[in-house]
Amino acid sequence: MMFSNYNFTVTERFIRYAKIDTQSDPNSSTCPSTEKQKNLSKVLVAELKTIGIKDAELDEHGYIYATIPSNTNKNVPVICFCSHVDTSPDCTGTNVNPVINKNYNGCDIILPNDKTQIIKFAEHEALKEQIGNDIITTDGTTLLGADNKAGLAEIMDAANYLMNHPEVKHGKIRILFTPDEEIGRGADKADMKKLGAEFGYTMDGETLGHIENETFSADAVSIIINGFPTHPGFAKNKMQHAVKIAAEIINQLPKNKTPETTEKMESFIHPTAINGGLEQVEIKFIIRSFDNAILKTLEEELENITKKVLANYNKCSYQFKVTEQYRNMKNVLDKCQHVVDYAVEAVKRTGVKPVLSSIRGGTDGSRFSFMGLPCPNIYAGEHAFHSKQEWVSVQDMQKATETIIHLVNIWEEKS
Repeated sequence: MMFSNYNFTVTERFIRYAKIDTQSDPNSSTCPSTEKQKNLSKVLVAELKTIGIKDAELDEHGYIYATIPSNTNKNVPVICFCSHVDTSPDCTGTNVNPVINKNYNGCDIILPNDKTQIIKFAEHEALKEQIGNDIITTDGTTLLGADNKAGLAEIMDAANYLMNHPEVKHGKIRILFTPDEEIGRGADKADMKKLGAEFGYTMDGETLGHIENETFSADAVSIIINGFPTHPGFAKNKMQHAVKIAAEIINQLPKNKTPETTEKMESFIHPTAINGGLEQVEIKFIIRSFDNAILKTLEEELENITKKVLANYNKCSYQFKVTEQYRNMKNVLDKCQHVVDYAVEAVKRTGVKPVLSSIRGGTDGSRFSFMGLPCPNIYAGEHAFHSKQEWVSVQDMQKATETIIHLVNIWEEKS
């Protein structure tokens, strides 16, 4: 395939999408968790129809389904490309103002509307590969939303290319855009029967050329501490303060098993919230490990810490609840290695060196893989996500778009 004469639309699409506020809300019980996510979803459906995809639809839960019809006589498995419309609630996504830094020269990037926000060359290793490229950043006051609007734009541009280049042979392709991935609910209402795909790819990875075939396994833990309240003026040898008990539990967490002290394949225990008062406190945790057995061991360790602390408070009690979130998709993908192999070959055909890696996190693909849709993750080019220093490269997004196009052609070739 020749892309030298193709007018990529990925950058214009990305900037358009980034300006639409789509933050999800973990405290909401609705699906989608925020109605404003549908503002972008409606734009995406309209654009899909404009490029000729007639069946594009937005369902009541905020999921988009669309089909690029097969143009081959071969019996090719149906594959799906997926990205999520929501952005993280960790950093404001209101009034996003993308800034294109053309012909990056290797210097620190000072963001224009908050000059204390500096993307430092020494702190962002991936910038070494971006000299001469065009870098899109925020203005310093919001997140950018490249996680995962870069993926949306890449899938949309690839769809535009395929609908206008029938010489590229491919089987039936399904597009799925989900809400609420950032709060762990992206797969909750996905209709896998309606989707009708056999294999999938999320476009939600980071560095150019990277393909992720492994994620954390993840659980959430809630510990409720029931204290013993009394009037503070008459509390000696009586009061047993739930907040202070919670603080003791936090203080006894192993210092070498936290996000701040771990990397690569190392596991962690991470407190995410403390709510309550003297009488009752809830501590929320996330537990992460690439190994399910270690995940279980960490949960037992956390409960043992809780028991040890509570042993000193005879009037108090606790409840310990574990909720499964997602599991390491490698357990599924190892049984269908060709799904990953085809992605590796597609990256090679773009002239980029493929790199297999693991995610210290999860994607919709983690859940989908255990819902019958083996689904590795392909790079989208997003960096420093969930922060005001988030950035993405125009050229990386274009290469990701090319990867999608090569990938669908490889599936047709191999069938």
